[in-house]
Amino acid sequence: MSQSIGQTIADSLRLTLGYSERLLKDVTPEMFARFAAPGGQTIASNHAAFVYGHLSLYAPRILGDLGLDAPAIPETFQSVFSKYAQCTDDPDGSLYPAMEDVTTFFFDGYKAALTALANADDAVFQQDNPLGGVMAEKFPTMGSMHNFYVGGHVMIHMGQMSAWRRMQGLGPA
Repeated sequence: MSQSIGQTIADSLRLTLGYSERLLKDVTPEMFARFAAPGGQTIASNHAAFVYGHLSLYAPRILGDLGLDAPAIPETFQSVFSKYAQCTDDPDGSLYPAMEDVTTFFFDGYKAALTALANADDAVFQQDNPLGGVMAEKFPTMGSMHNFYVGGHVMIHMGQMSAWRRMQGLGPA
């Protein structure tokens, strides 16, 4: 069986999207941007809003790297979800966008990226990583970078989501 580089990367993304969807089971809008507090002890660990919001910034980057139109990242997303932002407890729901807005942008973006990756020519993935610097040292090609974005990067944060769920008393997904 022969498979393109993009199809191989898309296989990983398909798995991570399924896991990302399962991890939202029983998560309510009221708890979405809250730190967990098992036994009354608040744990300053990335909550669901931050995990999904942060990751949602990368699907448009993938689409742009593949030469496709990418959805505009909402301005509020960039400021509260960038790699430089700090996750904050949001008890009154005033800091972070609504759960539906965050999860819709996340899933819509990655579903578009899934199709784009699966249909991209192998030559695209052989190109140098356009980011340069440390990221290019770690991931020298577009293919290795996108493989990390949809595999390792998503799963790192979904591990945080899984731990958050358990601290919230929701159990495994």
